[in-house]
Amino acid sequence: MRINFFFIVFVIIVGTSSVFAQNTVGTTLNTASSYDAYTLFTLKNTTYLINNCGQVINTWSSDFTPGFSVYLLPDGNLLRAEFNNNSGPFIPGKGGRVAISDWNSNIIWHYDFSSSLTTQHHDICPLPNGNILVLLVEVKTESQALIAGRDPNNLAEGSLFSEKIIEVRPVGENDVEVVWEWNIWDHLIQDFDDTKTNYGDVLHNPQLLDINYLGFSEGKENWLHVNSIQYNEDLDQIVISTRQLNEIYIIDHATSKQEAASHTGGERGKGGDFLYRWGNPLAYKAGTVEDQKLYGQHFPNWIAKGFSDEGKIMIFNNGFGRDTEFSSVEIIDPPQTNPGDYIINSGEKIGPVNFDWTYIDPDDPLNFFSKIMSSAQRLPNGNTLICEGTEGHFFEIDKNKNIVWNYVVPISPDGILSQGDTPDPSRFFRAYKYAPENPAFDGKNMSPGNPIEHNFNINECLSLDVEEVEVSEFHIYPNPVKESLHIISALQIHQLELYNVQGIKIKKVLNQSTLYVSDLASGMYILRVYSENKISSKKIIIE
Repeated sequence: MRINFFFIVFVIIVGTSSVFAQNTVGTTLNTASSYDAYTLFTLKNTTYLINNCGQVINTWSSDFTPGFSVYLLPDGNLLRAEFNNNSGPFIPGKGGRVAISDWNSNIIWHYDFSSSLTTQHHDICPLPNGNILVLLVEVKTESQALIAGRDPNNLAEGSLFSEKIIEVRPVGENDVEVVWEWNIWDHLIQDFDDTKTNYGDVLHNPQLLDINYLGFSEGKENWLHVNSIQYNEDLDQIVISTRQLNEIYIIDHATSKQEAASHTGGERGKGGDFLYRWGNPLAYKAGTVEDQKLYGQHFPNWIAKGFSDEGKIMIFNNGFGRDTEFSSVEIIDPPQTNPGDYIINSGEKIGPVNFDWTYIDPDDPLNFFSKIMSSAQRLPNGNTLICEGTEGHFFEIDKNKNIVWNYVVPISPDGILSQGDTPDPSRFFRAYKYAPENPAFDGKNMSPGNPIEHNFNINECLSLDVEEVEVSEFHIYPNPVKESLHIISALQIHQLELYNVQGIKIKKVLNQSTLYVSDLASGMYILRVYSENKISSKKIIIE
C-alpha cells in the first residue's frame, strides 16, 4: 500500500526543478531529491555549518585564515588547517598551523608545522585512531636536486620543492608525536645522469617518479604542488593529487617509517613506492599528450562502502590546461587483482583507459569551470555534491545528473551579500556534507539560525513537502500517541529520530523499536526510521 506523509527535510520544494525565483544568493534551488544533510565550508576566519536552506547550524571563529582544509571530527570538534604567516617556503595554499576547536570555537589543541625549510599546506586528514595526516612542502637545495639527477637546465629558481606526509599524534595542548612519515624524495628516478644512484629506465619503473618530468611547472621550484591527501581505512592506503604533474598516486600506509622510505618492505612489499598512479602516462613515458586524462585535478577520494560506485575514486578534474578549458567530475575504477592490489604492467599505460562516470555541464561544458581548488563527494543516497571553488558555488546532482540543490555562497571578498545582489564570488577550497545521524551532532544544539545572507527569504524552502513513499514494511502504533510509540518492521531498526515541525531533532535512540514521548508537548512531529540501507519517515501526532 502507498500512503501520503509529511517529511521534514528543512529545504524541500515540491517537484524536482522548482527555483526560488527571488533568490540570487544562498539556497536558490532545493528539491525533494536533495540529500538532507549539513554542509561544512570555511572562508577567512570563519567555518560554517549550514542546512539545505542555508540556515546556519553552527559557526567556528578563528584568529587565523584557512590553510586550507577543514573537517568535522566524530566528537563534534573541528579540525582546521590555518595560515600562521610563517616565513617558510611559499606555495599557494600555504598554511603552517593545524588546530582543533570544540563546538564553541575554544581551541583545545594546536601546533605550528612550519620552519624556514618546510610548511604545512593545502590538506590534512584525520585518521580513525585520532592521529592526523599532515601535508608538508619541503625545500631541497640546488645541490640536493642535482644529486637526485635533476637536469640543471630545469632549475629555474635554484631550489626544488619536495612533498612529504607525516602522521602525528596530538599531545597535550600544543605538541605532537610524529609516528609515521613518507617523502616523495625517497622515490625518484631519472634517466638524465647515469652517475647518480637513482638512474634508471623511467618507462619500466612506473612505481617511481621521474624528477625531470615538468608537467605545468616550467622548471620552477613548486614542481609538484600536491593539493590533497585522503585515507582509506579498509585498504590502509593514502591517495594524493599533484596538480602540476596531472596525476594521482596511491601509497601504502601499512609500513614503518623505514619501510616508507624504501623500495621494499611493508605488507605489500613495495615500501613507499607508488602502488598505483593515474591521469597522465606522459609522466612515466608510457603515452603522449593525447593520453592525458587529468588537468590540474583536486580531491581524489575513495567512495565509501554502501554508496553507489563504492570503492572507486572520485576526482574533481579542474580542466586547467585542456585545449578547451572546462571542469568535470570523474570516477575511475583502478584495475585490481584483489582490493588494494593494483595492476601495473611495466612499460605500459596504467588503466583504466576511460572514466567510469563523468559529469560536465549538460548545456555547455564552458559553463562549469573552476581553474583551482574545488571538490566532489558521493553522498549516501547516490547524489553527488560538487564545490565549484572559484565561483563560490555548491550544487548537488542526482543519479541522472539533474541539479537538485543549488547554493551560492553569500559572501563576497568585501563582506556578506544581500538577497538580490549579484554574486561576487569568494574562493572555497572544499565543501563537504555530513549526515544528520553523524555522531558529531550527538548532544549538540542543532537548531537552525538565520541564513548568512542579508534580507533572506526562505519561506518556500521551509515548507513541508507531501510525497508518495512506500512504507509497507513498517507498522507504527498507536498514532496519535500519548506515551510509547512502537515500530514493527521486517527490517532491523538501527536508529529512530524525532523532529518537530521546525526541523529540530528532538529525540534519537539506537537499536530500539520503541520511542517514549510522554515528556513531549502535544502536536505534530516527524519520525525518521533508519533500517539497514533504508531511511523512511512518517508524520505522527502526540496527544
